[in-house]
Amino acid sequence: MITDIEIAQSIKLKKIARIAEENSIPADEIVNYGSYIAKIPIKLINNERVQSGKLILVTAITPTKSGVGKTTVAIGLALGLSKIKKKAAVALREPSLGPCFGMKGGAAGGGYAQVLPMENINLHFTGDFHAVTSAHNMIAALLDNYLYQNKGKKTLKEILWKRVLDVNDRSLRNVITGLGTHGTPSETGFDITPASEIMAILCLAENIDDLKHRIGKIILGIDFQNKPLKVKDLGIEGAITVLLKDALNPNLVQTTENTAAFVHGGPFANIAHGCSSIVSTKSALTFFDYVVTEAGFGADLGAEKFFNIKCRKGKLHPCLTVIVVTSQGLKMHGGAENELQKPNSNAIITGLENLDRHLDNLASFGQTVVVAFNRYEFDTEEEIELVRSHCAERNTCFAVNNAFAQGSSGAVDLASLVVETIEKKPSPPLRFTYKEEDDIKTKIEKIAFEIYKAGDVQFSDRAEKMIRLASQINVEQLPVCIAKTQYSFSTDPKVFGVAKDFKMKINDVIINNGAGFIVAVAGEIMRMPGLPKLPNAVNIDIVNEKITGLS
Repeated sequence: MITDIEIAQSIKLKKIARIAEENSIPADEIVNYGSYIAKIPIKLINNERVQSGKLILVTAITPTKSGVGKTTVAIGLALGLSKIKKKAAVALREPSLGPCFGMKGGAAGGGYAQVLPMENINLHFTGDFHAVTSAHNMIAALLDNYLYQNKGKKTLKEILWKRVLDVNDRSLRNVITGLGTHGTPSETGFDITPASEIMAILCLAENIDDLKHRIGKIILGIDFQNKPLKVKDLGIEGAITVLLKDALNPNLVQTTENTAAFVHGGPFANIAHGCSSIVSTKSALTFFDYVVTEAGFGADLGAEKFFNIKCRKGKLHPCLTVIVVTSQGLKMHGGAENELQKPNSNAIITGLENLDRHLDNLASFGQTVVVAFNRYEFDTEEEIELVRSHCAERNTCFAVNNAFAQGSSGAVDLASLVVETIEKKPSPPLRFTYKEEDDIKTKIEKIAFEIYKAGDVQFSDRAEKMIRLASQINVEQLPVCIAKTQYSFSTDPKVFGVAKDFKMKINDVIINNGAGFIVAVAGEIMRMPGLPKLPNAVNIDIVNEKITGLS
């Protein structure tokens, strides 16, 4: 089969203004970024339409290092829905340059289920990530200037604001700034841009005023009276909002079959809340009857935060969840991690325990679920039948997705099943894992015990200190975002399957006051990834003015 980028470059794209017109989006309102990309003003959001639309979440079992094709399934489902004459769109996160040039590659789908133009989407796109990076680092520069101008005064005893960059660069995790005759040396570091609180704010803000209000609430450090210094204390929230005013508007592109796609925002699910923006989802629901979206990594990370944070704060009501499985993922959780492409029925059967845990978790939210088997060319009918039979025993709907190889035709069965299931048994109102009025420790423990099945939760001295601070500044009502490895239910990325009764150590608590959630860092988690021995960058090139090697 030809490569993803070769497929993408073979597709005849429609002008983005035509995509808009065909879907009742006023073409004279969109802001074109070339011929095939546009931004949609958030003023077009119609909340009545949002509430009447059918929102579908695509999530997954605990993924392998190369993923399970969740984005491909989400795009494929939108293609399949369009194929059966439903007015459908997909709403996804933007890819990060770090993984794109690192190990995982791009995040625009694969095969004949992609969002296009994939080269632009996987690279600079409309500059949203650069805007977030600039806004974040502008705050850092203005904070450093504040400290410099107040040298000799007791200002901050602890600085909480680092810098960000959208690359994987382990050398930047810990750095010293301010060297030289005019600076004040201090230890700091860089996170990757998707970990920035600005990224989370962009994805949770409802409008420009909300964006500015949230930016003003960002906590930069703690003074000697144990009071937080916020962005609004520096008087710069307006200036930072100016840098983000265009980035706030969702991006409109198209799929390999010219279905509309909204691609906006990009927080990672292992270190942030892992969902595309609220305004992107609401824009799609304004103009489409069915909107397919996704949440990062497995359902324990992405779906949990999608429900407990994004849906709670955005007043969104998903009518169904699709959970993606692959034979490779099941075999990995069944103990055959080194031979994932070889037939192994026993490993499939054992690995189904991982699927069951996720299905139980999704049921705790009240979600109606469809299992989508994302098919690869090496999958056998026997393996597929094992998963189908298991789902039948659980009274869970099941379909095979073959959109990667066949486009919309390969997703018709899944799309038809999704529509039928929504019509017969739509999900009831969400049940959340915790109440907003629960204290922070209770929220963390409820997630740890109910979603991850931990046996014990322990808090470091640092975590205890930050929880006390959260109580002092009255932000205990905020939802909790667990930052942990995406490769296991436990905090050990090498423990596959269904870890339980393990000790979950909360090493740190971060108050994302502007974003409006508390980050609980469970185990060792890297906010600035490194590059592998052979990074994907070695495959990327430009030949005869065409980009090659992107995936």
